[in-house]
Amino acid sequence: MAATKKILVIVTNTGEYEKVGMRTGLWLGELTHFWDVAAEGGYTMDIASPQGGRIPLDPESLSHEVLAELGTDKRYRDRAFMDLLEDTRKISNVHLDDYDAIYLTGGHGVMFDFPQTPELEELMARFYESGRVVSTVCHGGTGLLNVVLSNGDPLVKGKRVTGFSWPEEELANRADAVPYNLQERLKELGADYSTADKPFEPYVVEDGRLITGQNPGSARGVAEAVLKQLSTA
Repeated sequence: MAATKKILVIVTNTGEYEKVGMRTGLWLGELTHFWDVAAEGGYTMDIASPQGGRIPLDPESLSHEVLAELGTDKRYRDRAFMDLLEDTRKISNVHLDDYDAIYLTGGHGVMFDFPQTPELEELMARFYESGRVVSTVCHGGTGLLNVVLSNGDPLVKGKRVTGFSWPEEELANRADAVPYNLQERLKELGADYSTADKPFEPYVVEDGRLITGQNPGSARGVAEAVLKQLSTA
């Protein structure tokens, strides 16, 4: 596998909770924090989504306090960067050989469209089985739920992983809004799921080429782990 120095970033097209009607979408910092680290490491990135096109942003990720974290406000004020979210590629139109790694961002919107996108599940399996790095952060872990390898096993079976925890869901006042419990779903698939000692602490789990982060504060750590993995490939 020839290195391309490119990473494929996947984001959601879903802008609303199905049950309660509140707005959601991409948690912007989970894109920008990863992007900053990867760009500094010399990688270029493409952004794709299940349907392609414009990407909704979770309004809570745009609050002053959240934008100020780790320089997300600089990206938010960068029109050229934000324009990348106006016309994303459709997952079915991307080519595996163009990338060294795949990274799934979060925001609650992904809970609705990531597990319902067969093209994403197939792409994730192909990334992993071709020796590429597969990474997720926060609710992006929902994109692992339906990924099945060629031997018939779930990708996460027997793997060490993390993702947004149920206690964090409750603290975020979203327990009644989300369609399922990501933490329990991962465990049901045979994953060795773990969390940080305290909710919302940065936490990254590496199991070979599978790299997962627990919450929004973990995106930078996921990027650092991805680049480290790629440097040894």
